[in-house]
Amino acid sequence: MLQFLENATPVLLVTTATVAIVHALLGVDHSLPFIVLGRSRGWPLRRTMTVTVACGVGHVVSSVLIGGLGAVAGVTLDSLAWLESARGEVAAALLIGFGLSYTAWATWNVFRGVTHTHAHAHVDGTVHTHVHAHRGEHLHPHSTGSITAWALFVIFILGPCEPLIPLMVVPAMSRSWMVLAAVIGVFGLLTVVTMAVTVAVGYRGLGAVSHRGLARFADVMAGLVVAASGAAVLWLGL
Repeated sequence: MLQFLENATPVLLVTTATVAIVHALLGVDHSLPFIVLGRSRGWPLRRTMTVTVACGVGHVVSSVLIGGLGAVAGVTLDSLAWLESARGEVAAALLIGFGLSYTAWATWNVFRGVTHTHAHAHVDGTVHTHVHAHRGEHLHPHSTGSITAWALFVIFILGPCEPLIPLMVVPAMSRSWMVLAAVIGVFGLLTVVTMAVTVAVGYRGLGAVSHRGLARFADVMAGLVVAASGAAVLWLGL
């Protein structure tokens, strides 16, 4: 078994790399929420990337922990697959709920008169845009941005990397810990890198599109896109 695994290790790692990239590219929830929320919240690209990478790492680590504990406890692959599938449904439902809640909050702000954004510079040189209402106080939505980032992080921790579990099984069963570590490392690294690159490209692309007439509805549309990405995962399996 060990000899077979040693000979098959290059194939296993190439397969792992391919699955990781395809998994991150096809999963619309791995990119769209970060792109639209980063733009609607006025996050700079650096912060958007930080949130994306943090969510990607949490996404992978949670599945690694579950897969590792399952392997140690002797849980069958079918049981782990069922658990990951259930986690996926919960995470998708939470993403839908978060998107709809965000849409409701944004719609309420539109009706209150929060209709556009302004650039704001801090003394440390940081520049961001923020929603400005002509009625009431001029408030900075730093707390809202933090809540948005934390909500995404929690959802991604709950969301599984379903393709990773089967890739972990063979090296775990043969106790080939170096191969197992390589599989986890390749999958995790390429998943996070693919997410970051996709989000960066989408963020830049969305910024290049003129949408002045829709600026007042940016948060509303962002919430709908987030909810739609969750729905795509839950009902279309993307």
